[in-house]
Amino acid sequence: MSDGRFAILDPVAGASGDMLLGALVAAGAEPDWLRALPGRLGFPGVQIDIGQVDRCGVLATKVDIRLPDGTQELPSRPLGDHEEHHDDGHHEPHDHGPHRHIGELIELIERADLSTPVRERAVRAFRLLGEAEGQIHGLSADEVPLHEVGAVDALIDVVGSIEGVERLGITRIYNRPVALGNGWVRAAHGVMPVPAPATSILIEWLEVGPNGPVVGEATTPTGAVLLRVLSSGPPPARWRALNAGAWGAGGRNPKAYPNALRLILASSAPEAGEVVLLATDLDDLSPEYLTPLRDALFAAGALDVQVWATQMKKGRTGFRVEVTVAPAEADAAAAALFRHSTASGIRRQLAERVTLARREVEVTSPDGTAVRVKVLDGPDGPRVKPEYEDVAAVARRTGRPAHEVARDLHNRALKSLFSNKES
Repeated sequence: MSDGRFAILDPVAGASGDMLLGALVAAGAEPDWLRALPGRLGFPGVQIDIGQVDRCGVLATKVDIRLPDGTQELPSRPLGDHEEHHDDGHHEPHDHGPHRHIGELIELIERADLSTPVRERAVRAFRLLGEAEGQIHGLSADEVPLHEVGAVDALIDVVGSIEGVERLGITRIYNRPVALGNGWVRAAHGVMPVPAPATSILIEWLEVGPNGPVVGEATTPTGAVLLRVLSSGPPPARWRALNAGAWGAGGRNPKAYPNALRLILASSAPEAGEVVLLATDLDDLSPEYLTPLRDALFAAGALDVQVWATQMKKGRTGFRVEVTVAPAEADAAAAALFRHSTASGIRRQLAERVTLARREVEVTSPDGTAVRVKVLDGPDGPRVKPEYEDVAAVARRTGRPAHEVARDLHNRALKSLFSNKES
């Protein structure tokens, strides 16, 4: 989704690993990929069931992880001690049976057939989980024990969510404020207030929103750590929804609210803002001094400078200079226009400018150097333009005509953007 599209997570009812997995499948991730994931992680007997459920009138995708015999659902408990908010709240914590340590799970991730970005993010997620739980119990991150069932569940939730984002081609994720829930949660060491201790640590730097009608644990440690490693923070001020119907269900189905996580696929929206237009007509400035005038105006903060020939009083040929500048820089630009030209008066007008979202990428030129390329996210796809100074530098080094270098870099940039989108 490198053509300006991104994802927004809306955890108004909280967040957990299975909810994010469901939302990713609802957004287009292939169910067969998710069903095959346990085998790739070293647990071929684990089964993943995917289905559609109703959550307070909202159709959502539910992901269930089951034991090898297919008869008992694995409780989604990423850090062993406490119940996830999608359990029914009456289960006893699992404090028996075999355990695995965070260090063992990290070793499984490092041996698995995963891309480097997925592996690095998954390891970071488990490091954060281990550090949070270790801080509470006085253990190192690698030594934190997880019940076998919770460990496998956490592994699939974390790796699956991170890889699912990659498979959908989502390169940027933002999140709206996350609900934590309220009340109490049953843990192996007793009853604790929501959010649970590990979650309290993992939500650091996340924007927390109102809990609304959510009762119990809304955001689990797994949900919190996935937001930490995936999200870039709040969404941009302006965006356009492409698909707002991807919901991942939690296990409970309360009547008061849809217990589901919404994933919104969006694109950048044109940006609107006020600008000041400065204009003057000159008939006594030699054309050779127009370039220094442009440079001075850009140095003063101009967003754009246009010059064109015009006919003035008594048939004299002149030039109109028009400057577009942000309101905060208008006075400085006006002063530069007076100082570096022969202007005796300037017309000033407040206007609104609408622009496409823009960004910059780098492509490799034929001589192996990095070249900056401007990208505008247009309604019909990206528009690209190699940076002039970089094009000129490549042309000087290679001896090729600048316009051929520009065309080559333009094609390379488009190929790179669309190949990233399809991967």
